[in-house]
Amino acid sequence: MNSKTHIKKTITHLLVSCLAIALLPGQTFAETGHEEETEQHEEGHIELTQEQIQHAGIGLATVTSGTIRDVLPVYGVVATNAERVQSVTARFDGVIREVKKSVGDSVRKGEALLSVEANESLKTYSIASALNGVITQRHANPGEQTSDTPLLVVQDFSTVWVELSIFPKDVAQVELGQRVRILSLDSTQIAEGKIIYIAPLGQAGNQAIMARALIDNPNGIWKPGLFVNAQITRAEIAAPMVIRNEALQIVEDNPVVFVRGEEGFEPRTVTLGRTDGELSEVVAGLSADEVYVSKNSFTLKSELGKEDAEHGH
Repeated sequence: MNSKTHIKKTITHLLVSCLAIALLPGQTFAETGHEEETEQHEEGHIELTQEQIQHAGIGLATVTSGTIRDVLPVYGVVATNAERVQSVTARFDGVIREVKKSVGDSVRKGEALLSVEANESLKTYSIASALNGVITQRHANPGEQTSDTPLLVVQDFSTVWVELSIFPKDVAQVELGQRVRILSLDSTQIAEGKIIYIAPLGQAGNQAIMARALIDNPNGIWKPGLFVNAQITRAEIAAPMVIRNEALQIVEDNPVVFVRGEEGFEPRTVTLGRTDGELSEVVAGLSADEVYVSKNSFTLKSELGKEDAEHGH
């Protein structure tokens, strides 16, 4: 069996298996009507309805022009945005009468945090939060005398800084305003930001220069102290045809994309050009506006591996 026939036979087997997931216990394809809807064509093409595509978990995208980023990979650590921190202190020395919040509590701007009885006037006044955030420190209890130490610390984590380590040889490539892509160490979380500060001095420990990026953090995913990977965009290069990197699979040492044609889905070997962490340029193998599998293509690769194992026995 040649390679092309082998691949297409495996794809036929996989897609029929995926459709079986939607069957109720005891049902057959004939009972659901899928046997008639799934038409197996010559050369391994399979035509699927939209419902069948959804059951198989296949995501589709169109081959279009795009921009490939030329990036500088660096490492970094998430840090608190120091411009969004409130150290709560007493306006007048006195005795703390009530503390309404504990460490970990969320607060809203203008919400009362504690009350203090002034020593001189003996009048009690409230201290409110100046921002939306979370209580991260508490150094106040009822009955205690106020001091120079902050009574509470409120931090707003809706935005955070990412402090990036830039090696001396790369400093000339980094500028204020450059776009930065931040990735968690397992690459499951991604955020976009910009360089807002470049330190004028190097760090004694590792001789690196610190560059700071600001990113939005509305869901609190990026925790201060976590290490991250980052990609600083040095340039953006226009490409006539690009596809998403997650669509690519390696089959018999060749990059393959699964394409939907008039007769159904088929594997297509492609020649790649430039690439970044998200997109790859296609030099040959695809045409503009073709529809390809952009999600769950790894399931096809997995089935190919199983088929190889079966033929090896």
